[in-house]
Amino acid sequence: MQVAAKKTELIPLSGCSKALTAGGSVTGLATTKQLEPSYEMVRQLASRNAVVVFSMSRCCMCTVAKRLLFGLGVGPTVIELDELQTGLAGGDIEAVLDRLAAEGQQAALPAVFVGGKFLGGIETLMACHINGSLIPLLKDAGALWL
Repeated sequence: MQVAAKKTELIPLSGCSKALTAGGSVTGLATTKQLEPSYEMVRQLASRNAVVVFSMSRCCMCTVAKRLLFGLGVGPTVIELDELQTGLAGGDIEAVLDRLAAEGQQAALPAVFVGGKFLGGIETLMACHINGSLIPLLKDAGALWL
């Protein structure tokens, strides 16, 4: 069985600001103004690290994503949202990730960023791995040297 290679499109975070302003609230939790600091935190983390994974410590699909990346020799920056201190607004970060994931019709967690751009969740990560496009993406981001 052959699978057609699909070109993976990374979404730059600068283009995702429209996702934040597209509505007045995120699932009734927070307004756009309330999400701006969390959006900025996500943007800075993604732009300053080659690979970032936003995760929940007890999420099985998050564990799969982290194990895949570590198994490939990547040392991603892992942000466990359920382990963040209360002052760091883990719920607001999750609301920002919900908005990003909603554009691609996928689950919010895990949320994987490569080279400062939103790659997607576990489905996109696994699809890239299977079709052979993940390694070049990681190399381009500086996460792999071989």
